[in-house]
Order: sequence, then structure tokens, then C-alpha cells
Amino acid sequence: MLVIARYHEIALKGRNRPFFVDKLARNLRRATSDLGGKVQVMAGRVGIEVPDEHPWETVRERIGNVFGIANFSRTRSAPLDMGALEQSVVASLAGQTFASFRITTRRSYKNFALNSGAIDRALGAAVQKATGMRVRLEEPEIVVFVEVLRDRILYSFERCPGAGGFPVGSSGRVMALMSGGIDSPVAVWRLMKRGCTVIPVHFHAFPLQDHTTIDKTMELARILTRYQFKTRLLLVPFGEAQQTIVASCPAPLRVVLYRRFMVRIAEALAVRNRAKALVTGESLGQVASQTLDNIAAIDDAATMPVLRPLVGMDKEEITREARRIGSFEVSTLPDQDCCQLFTPRSPATAATVAEVVEAEKALDVAGLVTTAVEATKSEIFTFPNPEAP
Repeated sequence: MLVIARYHEIALKGRNRPFFVDKLARNLRRATSDLGGKVQVMAGRVGIEVPDEHPWETVRERIGNVFGIANFSRTRSAPLDMGALEQSVVASLAGQTFASFRITTRRSYKNFALNSGAIDRALGAAVQKATGMRVRLEEPEIVVFVEVLRDRILYSFERCPGAGGFPVGSSGRVMALMSGGIDSPVAVWRLMKRGCTVIPVHFHAFPLQDHTTIDKTMELARILTRYQFKTRLLLVPFGEAQQTIVASCPAPLRVVLYRRFMVRIAEALAVRNRAKALVTGESLGQVASQTLDNIAAIDDAATMPVLRPLVGMDKEEITREARRIGSFEVSTLPDQDCCQLFTPRSPATAATVAEVVEAEKALDVAGLVTTAVEATKSEIFTFPNPEAP
């Protein structure tokens, strides 16, 4: 089985294009490694050969989850000869039922005797003669895609949409604050799509709360690992910091103070893991901690960039994307999230930097951060091979 993957955004990279194409090829090898996949970089595309015993559905899912691909197709090849192409396409269509078709040709090899339009007409006439079906340029039942390369002609009957974006690993490393909810896994996925390797960090209050949020987050990390192949999930015990904040600070400011400490701890872990930015799943105005005033107060505690890929999305849009990437069902399981612990009845929605800084004077900020960082544990997830490095 030969699959041809095509890219679009990568093609705009100019001199840096080989770097991105190499990352894409490596990720395709990783995605199909347990299927015996062999990857070859071709002009403007990448070819993946997979043994025929593997179902197309499995291959399609694996390749469809690799970022950097615009579209891909299960492809057949013919010699660089018009007669051979006509014979091969007609044979491949034998037994298929359809009422209309169209030929769409892209001629990368300009020295081929016929141009794209002439190939369309010649191949279309051959298919029409063999099948008796009519040509229909708008909404045909079958499209025969033809690509003329320097050494052969490729053709296919479908083009599956790819995941788009850039290959994971091409845009650096980021640290993502990931809860067990709907939003943050989508934010993680979006940064992966932009080529980042994402290290999720999860804050929990175990044993003050049960283990459900940790279990959920670990399952979400497994799901997201399908897109970046290896994930190191960091688990931060946050209960001690929360208890200290509750005992020492004004109740309305608790949630904002929680978030400021999460940012500080995540930054310390980011430095240890060579990550260059933080990522959150915040959407402007969705909850009390995500008002513009509170976001500004939280960002005051940060020294590195804080990326919010969902900031302009509403809940319906985020939910739709969570369903698409496969995280929604896990995210909606009941759990005990640490941010729900000691939550005041009336949390501040317009906290100022001055008042949160004043409240933190009652706390050993550096000590609480160091304690949480040193107590952090990690879990490693890999896909598709559990034993892969």
C-alpha cells in the first residue's frame, strides 16, 4: 500500500523547508512504525509504504493524526507512459459502480509529452470508453487524481484531509497547564498543531481530594500522545499551597492566587524541561478567573510568555474540537479538580495586581513554589510503541 502525503504550509517555508519536511518524515515513520511503514521524501510530497495486510482504516487514522499534512491518499502508480496509465486506471476502476467521473491532473514533470489538460482529455476518453460513464466536472461520483512525476505517474481516487499545521517538534517546547476539563486538552492539541512539543503539567490536591482528576489527566495524556508520539506528564501536588493561601489570604482572591502560584510553579518546571512558554486553556470571560482583569493579575506573576490558544473561542466551539480530537468523553467524567477546593462563594472578578501582591506578602512564595516543584512526579506515555524511546 502506497500512501502519498502532501503538505501546504510547509511549502511556504523557503530555505527552512527541508527542516520541516524532515520532521514530517520522522513523525510519519513514528506513526507507522508498528505497521512496518517505510517513508520516502519525494518532490513536494512524502510517500509512505505500508504492508497490505493492515486495514486502510488503521493507516488512514495514523496518517490523519500527523500534523503538517494538508491531504493524503492511497495511491497507485503507472509507468511514465500515457497508454500504460490509461490501462492501469481502467483496470483499477473495474468492478466499481459509479455514474459520473472527472480527471484532475497535476503535471510536476514538465517534460512529459502531454500537458495537464491533454492528460485529462485522453484519460477521460479512455475511462468513458471502458465504463460507459459520463464526465461530470461538478460533483462527480469519482475523481481520478493524477500526478505526473519525473520517474512515474501516480493516481488515486480519493484525497483525505490531513491534520494541517506544522510537524510536532518543529516549533520548540512549551509547558501546558492541563486540568481534567474540556478546554485545556484542546489548547494542548492546538499547540501541537503549530509544531510544538507539549509537556502537560497537572495540579492536584491528592490526598485532600480523591485520585479521579489524576486518573482523568493521565488518560487525556494518552489520547493526546497519538498526536505527538511521546508525552511526559508532570503531576504537581498543590494541596499544601492551597491550604496556606486559604489560611492567610482574603477569600475572594483565592482563585487568582491559586493561578498565580500555578504559573510560578509551571515556569520553574518549564526551565527544568527547556520549555520556552506556558500554555493555558483559558477562554476570555468563561469563568471568574478568566476575566480580563484577573488574567492581567495572573500574568503579572509570569516571566515567560503565556499562550492562550482558546482565548476567543466559546464553549460550543471548544466542545466541538474536543469531540474531534477524542478527548471530550474523558473530560466530562466526574472528578475533583483542585481549583474547586476551598473555592469562595463570591470569587473576585476584577482583582488588581496591587491587591494580589499585597495578599501574597503573608505567604512564603518562594518556599511554596520550591516545595511543589520538588514534590512533582512524572508519567511517560508513548505511541504507538509503548517501548519506543
